[in-house]
Amino acid sequence: MTLPMSWDEWAQHDGMALAARVRSGELTPAELAQQAAAGVAKVDPQLSGVVELFDDAIASPEKNGTNLNGPFAGLPFLMKDLGPTMQGRLQEMGSLLMRGNRAAADTFLTGKMRQAGLNLMGRTTTPEFGVCSSADNPAVYVTRNPWNTDYTTCGSSAGSAAMVASGVVPIAHSTDGGGSIRIPAGVNGNIGLKVSRGVFSIAPHLSDLTGLVSIQGCQSRTVRDTAAFVDACRGPSPGEFMPFWTAPQPYTEMIKRDPGRLRIALSHQWGEYGATAPIVAELERVGKFLEGLGHQVGYALPDVDYRAAFEAQTLCYISNFAVVIGNMLAARGLDQPPADLIEPINIRIWEYGRDTSFAERARMQAVFNTTSRGFGHFFTEWDIVLTPITALPTPKVGTTEFLTISDNPSVLDWFANLWRNFAFTPLANLCGIPAISLPMAAHENGLPLGIQAMAKQANDGLLLQLAAQIERAIGGKWNAGLTPGVHVTG
Repeated sequence: MTLPMSWDEWAQHDGMALAARVRSGELTPAELAQQAAAGVAKVDPQLSGVVELFDDAIASPEKNGTNLNGPFAGLPFLMKDLGPTMQGRLQEMGSLLMRGNRAAADTFLTGKMRQAGLNLMGRTTTPEFGVCSSADNPAVYVTRNPWNTDYTTCGSSAGSAAMVASGVVPIAHSTDGGGSIRIPAGVNGNIGLKVSRGVFSIAPHLSDLTGLVSIQGCQSRTVRDTAAFVDACRGPSPGEFMPFWTAPQPYTEMIKRDPGRLRIALSHQWGEYGATAPIVAELERVGKFLEGLGHQVGYALPDVDYRAAFEAQTLCYISNFAVVIGNMLAARGLDQPPADLIEPINIRIWEYGRDTSFAERARMQAVFNTTSRGFGHFFTEWDIVLTPITALPTPKVGTTEFLTISDNPSVLDWFANLWRNFAFTPLANLCGIPAISLPMAAHENGLPLGIQAMAKQANDGLLLQLAAQIERAIGGKWNAGLTPGVHVTG
């Protein structure tokens, strides 16, 4: 099969550039889909990031419900195998229990993606129910980092991150309940924005207020692709339980202007969780770079009870996931999680969280409230909090202490261990504030290290403006212009 573009040419295009070539008549959406499918065939044997490609969507994007007149003009798009459903397609959530689970209908956001002109042509890997830090269970699949396949992609948006980083697609779907967009973006060298609460709808599922922490979004390689995705896919389903934000103008327009001089606070120690010295050095280097762009940079931290915040976050995850797992068991007529079909930590989450009382949840939400107000007060004095995405180096494949296949008998200890590495991302979910991972730094071993910028609620546009200013300043060369070892151009 002759492909429409060389791999070097393909990798130089972001999603908006490919869409422009479709609109000009140079390329067709089917040709783009064929090239993306060839990219999967080329790199996925080494990465294991794709669960399934949809042959019919590749052959005929217009028959896949894709609005070819949308801003993405039929761009190939991969869906994380979790969250929004696609009518008639499998959604197996990284779980042996969910094998063969087929969705009866599109969710609201799926329809928005199709209207935006995204051709939903396949599914990407995720850990079971999106709970842990990596899609790394040999009984299901082991997703590997394209920069070095000895290492994990982290998660839970594991396969989407790997496919964007390796050049297969310029943009892919991700979700973020505690960092699951930003963490894999950070360790794979992508851009990953977690929007504010009240931007994307997951109707008819829980709203992101009743669900409390989980947010939809994407991984990309350019700021404008992320901005275009948010512009096209944001907004409420009729009858939402909560208010939704609107932007004063499209983000694709806003990012053309630099932000004003920003007050940026560096931070790398949150309560008992702190970053290693080499990671701190990278954060400080980025701080000096931002000073060079004219911003005011200093050290500061929101005044909140971090121990209480992480305890509340842990209870939220345990009780939320216990309900999710319980609903899946009930749908299958089961009253116990089968040990051969559900991973050990997820069974312990169900056991620990299934009887969580309303009083416990109310106390948890009181901590969410005081934490969110603490961050809100902080943002009256500072515009941005800047942190590393992770506190520790990227784990190697098979590091089970971070995985739901762990044999840790204590689910609380397991979560505390998770926070030791992933301390800086979850409180943005707890507070409903926007945060973005930018590929501006590296670990000592050369693997990417994302730098996270957080802002006050509904200031998503400011984060994208800052990201676009940085992108212009570095000539578009994220990751210092380096390419992963496993890449379509290789």
